[in-house]
Amino acid sequence: MSRRDAFLVELRTEELPPKALRALEEAFCEGIRSRIEAAGLRHGAIESFATPRRLAVLVRSLESQAPDQKVQRRGPPVSAAFDAAGAPTRAALAFVASCGTELAQLGREQDAKGNEFLSYTGLKAGAAAVDLLPRVVSESLDALPIPKRMRWGTSEAQFVRPVHGLVLRYGREIIPATILDTVAGTHTLGHRYMASRPLKIGSPTGYAALLEKRGKVIAHFATRRDRIKVGVEALAAELGGTALVLPALLDEVTALVEWPVPLAGRFEERFLQLPREVLISTLQDHQRYFPVEDAEGRLLPWFITVSNIESKDPQVVRGGNERVVRPRLSDAAFFYEQDRRTPLAARATALDTVTFQAQLGSIGDKVRRVTALAREIAARIGGDEALAARAAQLAKCDLVTNMVSEFPELQGTMGTYYAQADGEPAEVAQAIAEHYLPRGAGDALPATLAGLAVSIADKLDTVTGIFAIGQKPSGTKDPFALRRATIGLLRMVYEKQLPLDLVGLIDHALRGHAVFEAPVAAGAKPLPSREDVATQVYDYILERQRGAYLEPPDGGPSMPGMSTEAFDAVLATRPRSPLDFDARLRAVLDFLTLPEAASLTAANKRIANLLKKSAGAELGATSINAAILGEGAERNLYTALLAAEHSVPGKVAVGDYTTALTQLARLRPAVDAFFDGVMVMDPDAALRANRLALLTTLRGLFTGIADLSRLPG
Repeated sequence: MSRRDAFLVELRTEELPPKALRALEEAFCEGIRSRIEAAGLRHGAIESFATPRRLAVLVRSLESQAPDQKVQRRGPPVSAAFDAAGAPTRAALAFVASCGTELAQLGREQDAKGNEFLSYTGLKAGAAAVDLLPRVVSESLDALPIPKRMRWGTSEAQFVRPVHGLVLRYGREIIPATILDTVAGTHTLGHRYMASRPLKIGSPTGYAALLEKRGKVIAHFATRRDRIKVGVEALAAELGGTALVLPALLDEVTALVEWPVPLAGRFEERFLQLPREVLISTLQDHQRYFPVEDAEGRLLPWFITVSNIESKDPQVVRGGNERVVRPRLSDAAFFYEQDRRTPLAARATALDTVTFQAQLGSIGDKVRRVTALAREIAARIGGDEALAARAAQLAKCDLVTNMVSEFPELQGTMGTYYAQADGEPAEVAQAIAEHYLPRGAGDALPATLAGLAVSIADKLDTVTGIFAIGQKPSGTKDPFALRRATIGLLRMVYEKQLPLDLVGLIDHALRGHAVFEAPVAAGAKPLPSREDVATQVYDYILERQRGAYLEPPDGGPSMPGMSTEAFDAVLATRPRSPLDFDARLRAVLDFLTLPEAASLTAANKRIANLLKKSAGAELGATSINAAILGEGAERNLYTALLAAEHSVPGKVAVGDYTTALTQLARLRPAVDAFFDGVMVMDPDAALRANRLALLTTLRGLFTGIADLSRLPG
């Protein structure tokens, strides 16, 4: 008889990767949920747990028996199931045996063609939950997002960390199983130091309470996270400040401790003379501490650490953390002082000794290319060319400073501080940090024109260079982060409304790469031509924009009527500017709402097919001979075209594509009448060529905006 009870699985390991712990917990929980539901097992609420040394899932009110399943099978054709005497053949008997029934229990069914087959309908008893759950757990663990698995000891099992224990309980029943070469047991372990004795699990539902009360482990990740946040913020308030609690750092600290105990530590006030970012990087990134600031946003000489032990002497723990952070801050102060002795600009020559990419030269080579490109971009967006060029020359110089060598995450930031100290113009100094923006989705964009120019130039230089040496991204592999660079470039263009000639900039960037002039080594695969690479880069950049149109980031609004076909219709015209591309696309989407759209789209498809089939000498007659035009529909279309040719190109020239397409929509009656009453492919060669020239002119007016023949309909 089916019953309902709670199911618990716990996997104990060595310390799991802290930055991946939440993802592992969520994936494990979802894997269990999806598989028990696929097995038809009904259940109640599901909870997941994750600590540095365990992953666990609790399923409440899980049904003990999967429901019976209806089995419907088709057997051999009746004609092959019985011989001439009506006796069952081997085929029929084999089907009976496979169904576990008798011949008399079989039915018959017909297919759509009227052929008759033997058939079997029956019920398959549902499996017991305890028999299904080991496979459910094993498959869920195998499906976890673990990029690199490891073996340990003599075991052939593979997991992200060595496994030390396994619990599988259904109510008070122990489920016998061996997973990852680990036999399921009845006990768990609490805190490594404060509760080292095994803890027997009596009931799955008491798991979390058992660990907290007797094991000194808060098993719920979210509960532990909230406790840390509240404790850190309360302690910072006692110090007269506010803790800087970044969500990513909070998650990481939560994944490092099982019994969190916030403690305050102090460092020497002289270190407050260091740039704010240096202090924060040291405390947050290197030590996993929470900095504290006052009401005005100034850092205080305090930090908050989260210990994983409830010490009888907290002062000892506090003193240990203070001793650890002091030398790191002392090193930072020393590096900062040493770096200040050499002007930032004086470090430019050292960039020639640092390789950017073997085939693309040094970082010094990259700086020279970016400088020339940034100057051109600045001129096009209304910026100061000299400021953009100076910012580009200095943007990478902090890479060879002591501070950035020790704190790579501060590249750009330190360059800004050093440029300010050297008396560089404010926009130049700010642009040094800004040229790395945006670093990812949702990140800020450069605020200065110089920063925008250098950032776009730097990203475009990287994209074109990597394409030039034939290492463009493939599948999920993107070692040079070209997708991120391209999306960042497009964000700057669109969000800042920058009128940039993308085709021209790609050509400029490619001409800066010496790889095209380099001799091809014997036996090496020749590189593509500059023209081919330019086409590849253009297509790659616009393909990234396709995704933004069809699936707007962060749940943003999409364009009404947006479709792949509309995007391709505009892409076919190869607009030189992303903003121009956007304007054309919006105009096409507006056009599609007009009542004339369907008819004109169909006409464009028909024209495209006619011109394609007629490719050859007939298309050489691009001018229309008005003298041989027939009266009625043919001449009416010609007259309408003359009026459109007078107004539409002017609208296209100024980017008013919506008005241009609206005016072209007025051609519908003349176009419909022409196709209804005129034979384009007339036997008379002169008439045929003249009518094709008429259609070529009509199509040219549309393709000056978009290729409507690519639209559905």
